[in-house]
Amino acid sequence: MSASSHSTSRSTLPLPTKRPINPCFSSGPCAKRPGWSVSALSEALVGRSHRSALARSRLNEVITRSRHILGIPEGWRVGIVPASDTGAVEMALWSMIGERPVDVLAFESFSAQWAHDIIDQIKPHKARVFKADYGFLPDLSAVDWAHDVVLTWNGTTSGVCFPGRESIPAQHEGLVICDATSAAFAMDLPWERLDVVTWSWQKALGGEAAHGMIALSPRAVRRLETYQPPRGLPKIFRMTSKNTLIEGLFKGDTINTPSLLCVEDALDSLKWAESVGGLEGLKARSQANLAAVTAWVAQTDWVEFLAARVEERSSTAICLRIVAPWFEALDHAEQTTTLKKMVVLLEQESVAFDIASYRDAPVGLRIWGGATVEASDIEALLPWL
Repeated sequence: MSASSHSTSRSTLPLPTKRPINPCFSSGPCAKRPGWSVSALSEALVGRSHRSALARSRLNEVITRSRHILGIPEGWRVGIVPASDTGAVEMALWSMIGERPVDVLAFESFSAQWAHDIIDQIKPHKARVFKADYGFLPDLSAVDWAHDVVLTWNGTTSGVCFPGRESIPAQHEGLVICDATSAAFAMDLPWERLDVVTWSWQKALGGEAAHGMIALSPRAVRRLETYQPPRGLPKIFRMTSKNTLIEGLFKGDTINTPSLLCVEDALDSLKWAESVGGLEGLKARSQANLAAVTAWVAQTDWVEFLAARVEERSSTAICLRIVAPWFEALDHAEQTTTLKKMVVLLEQESVAFDIASYRDAPVGLRIWGGATVEASDIEALLPWL
């Protein structure tokens, strides 16, 4: 059956009567917290220097509230850095990679980008890339944990996440550098088994973009202070001065000028997170979103999860593939065109914005299920699909 004849055969179905209250299901920037309005920014320190005592206290408050909600261990440094999660990851890679061999896990778009940057740009003496197709994790048994290991905890473009802390050995000689941008504030992270963790405000917090955060274990700090990378580092990547950690960076002294509007928004999100029960409340809300999609997929014959294994299915970046025989018979360009038509119709109905799969991923749907999304909105969306 052609795409056009299929579309015609469905056009006589009655439209659902219920719409999501908030149709924002983008995987970044993500939906604002329920009840958000621009009035949440009314106390923002616009026009003030980010180096003023009051602004520095607000920046430090973002750090301390984030540390508390995420359960980051004592002794770890937490800082606000430029260029969102991408900037935070690149800071770690360019500053730390090269002392040991490195193993990189690449199983979706962004983890593949880190592999590219390490192999083709940083060019350490010895590096290995462990790849997996979309929907799967690489073979973790092949990883040498005496090497530095670079991984993405949750594949934002594949909907595949690490199944739990046991995925990483408790004892490892190398550093574990973890991109956690769509996992932080929605999933448990095994801090005692990680060394560098990065995230942004624009994912699970629903914050505004352009600011990243980086958390460093004492082992990571030691690496920074003892290892001199054989390459120049631009200013926005430098976390040390004269082989000593720049402590101010982890107390609210940012490398470059942050947006104090974004800072105020991040604080609003963090206070909301505390009001719904902290990390446990955030996880429960995200799991409820995944449960709603799971129940719908079980009753729907034309769609499946992209993540093959139940225990590896993300509760935030919920990725689905279309398995209707008529759709699978189309070539890639036809599938893309058909999906685009579907997405446009959903937007025209104000039912769902920005739910097409990522451009590098298999053609399908991607529904953000982080804690700022209400399960009732996902339940209202699904009949429209």
